[in-house]
Amino acid sequence: MRKIEVIILGTASSIPTKDRNSSSIVIIREGEYFMFDCGEGTQRQMMKARLGFNRPMKIFITHLHGDHVLGLPGLLQTMSFLDRSRPLEIYGPRGLKKFIDCTLESLKVELTFDLKVKQIVEGVVYERHDLIVRAKRGKHSTLTYAYRFEEKERPGRFNVEKALALGVPRGPLWKKLQMGETVKVRDKIVKPEDVLGPPRKGLSVGISGDTRPVDDFSEFFKDVDLLIFEATYSDDHINIAKEYLHSTAREAAGIAKLCNVKGLVLVHFSNRYKDASKLVKEASEIFPNVIEGKDLLRIEVTEEGIKLASSSFL
Repeated sequence: MRKIEVIILGTASSIPTKDRNSSSIVIIREGEYFMFDCGEGTQRQMMKARLGFNRPMKIFITHLHGDHVLGLPGLLQTMSFLDRSRPLEIYGPRGLKKFIDCTLESLKVELTFDLKVKQIVEGVVYERHDLIVRAKRGKHSTLTYAYRFEEKERPGRFNVEKALALGVPRGPLWKKLQMGETVKVRDKIVKPEDVLGPPRKGLSVGISGDTRPVDDFSEFFKDVDLLIFEATYSDDHINIAKEYLHSTAREAAGIAKLCNVKGLVLVHFSNRYKDASKLVKEASEIFPNVIEGKDLLRIEVTEEGIKLASSSFL
């Protein structure tokens, strides 16, 4: 059974609390890390979550506010202290490269690995044969992007009985058919569709960053398995949310419902709330499958659905 794992490293908003670190989320897929935002203290959260510093990894930044980027200099320095050798790519809005260059120069950090910083625009920001990451402009007090991480469609399940009935012997030809190649068995041509079921949708995760609800999100986040959306404020503070261009928990739930997602994780809580139960309650009145984002929470996304991982880092 295929799965991806999501680890929520930080769930605070602009001011961290004793229980909540600044924003950061990691998606783990086949041993590779995809980090979204890197607020201060992220490197320590990685240690708590037992995430290695020399793994294949890419970082995506939503916007240049401190609680989303100030962890980058420390993370890059720690990676170098630990002799990271793998190259690292960081994606984010314009101004990101200047921020990283200036801080590394000021701190006299000498990297032990190749670093590429790619400033993005709306659209596809990263793509390869098996997955794609897209960005969509949000609405905040500075240039901000939401992200959609998605596996590409995979071939249907291989039907052993059909393959054998068509005379395809076990071995390399099965693999070629599974990879979408047509094969020849003696004088017979066997096509992938002869032995494969319908294509299977890849797993997907949406990440809002800091933003007001945007009409385009209805299409951008449509049918994602897991939506991680900021819920900085409760209904009581809707006017503040509008003033500072954030979202309420109820608004996050409205987007989840509109987009037909399987699960919604609320994050980026204002430090005015001692706990997030009120925000979860408000969201649950709109959308049934709401998860309170907590630091070091692990979530498994599979074809069967969303579930919280049984083990804990604490």
